[in-house]
Amino acid sequence: MPNLIITGTGSYIPKLKIPNDHFIEHQFYNADGIKITKSNVDIIEKLENITCIKNRRYLEHKLNTSDIAYLAARQALDGVDKESLDYIIVAHNFGDVRVGNRRSDLVPTIAARVKHKLRIENPYTVAFDIPFGCPGWLQGMIISNYLIRSGDAKKILVIGAETLSRVSDPHDIDCMIYSDGAGATLVESTDENVGILSHVTRSDTMNHAYLLKLDKSYNPDHDGNDLFMKMHGHEIYKYAIKIVPEVVKKSLEKSGFDLTDVKRILLHQANEKMDEAILKRLFKLYKINTIPEGVMPMTISWLGNSSVATLPTLLDLLQKGKLENHRLERGDIIVFASVGAGMNINSMVYRMS
Repeated sequence: MPNLIITGTGSYIPKLKIPNDHFIEHQFYNADGIKITKSNVDIIEKLENITCIKNRRYLEHKLNTSDIAYLAARQALDGVDKESLDYIIVAHNFGDVRVGNRRSDLVPTIAARVKHKLRIENPYTVAFDIPFGCPGWLQGMIISNYLIRSGDAKKILVIGAETLSRVSDPHDIDCMIYSDGAGATLVESTDENVGILSHVTRSDTMNHAYLLKLDKSYNPDHDGNDLFMKMHGHEIYKYAIKIVPEVVKKSLEKSGFDLTDVKRILLHQANEKMDEAILKRLFKLYKINTIPEGVMPMTISWLGNSSVATLPTLLDLLQKGKLENHRLERGDIIVFASVGAGMNINSMVYRMS
């Protein structure tokens, strides 16, 4: 059976850099619609201490999700015959959301729009979307693995793109976590013993389906019927630090490798303190007390949480040597893992080619 390897990466990091003091004049409310009297200085300081976010990126008004998905794709396809693509898979959750109109625009699909922007004529380049919460890009990689191993595909473009700034409630403290961005990977088949070695996905919907959802603004005086991104942050934190390590361990067991074999662990960039807690519990499952320095590269402090875009963007920055003290070499074992709306968790073990 052929294996899947990553042969190209790309990303789009929006130009608008939004520092924490951008929120100093915001009026924040709690879920009951009661205005929070605590000073914004204290609110911002506490959120930074919890998440380690100092800056985030917002998309320029003239661009949309499909635009940045295309721009990231173009980088990943540099020097490649785009007509040779068998599939274009785009992970996102809200489609194109225009400035001043929060409604999701999903027809045609974002993947169809990307294919159109790339000017691909081949009718057998199949384009489709995945709405799978923050783990969407990684699930796109897992789906691509099945397609390639089946022999039905040899070359697939997998993209994660999101504009969370356009679906966040400016009156909800959590709006400071969200950001925008896009990342893309070109994957191809190989006969070598490299690439994806194993993967595990789970969906916990019985008790956790609505930890992330769309709902009305916390501001009771908000005019209109807009729906905004809402999350039960504390419950997500408890769920993630318990279950993500278990899924990662299961994926490593399937691969035949041990945690000590892993060079880097690439986690969805949602909350730095949460990711650190996940990492600590993962090593505890292996009865390892000392965590290797630099095993988990982080970008959230300056890029924020761009949902499906965090992992492919992180990978692109790594591959292009843009993260100090982080390098990946042939033969290195790396683990990808993500958690998000659904609630969904996935993990993938990969050997660098």
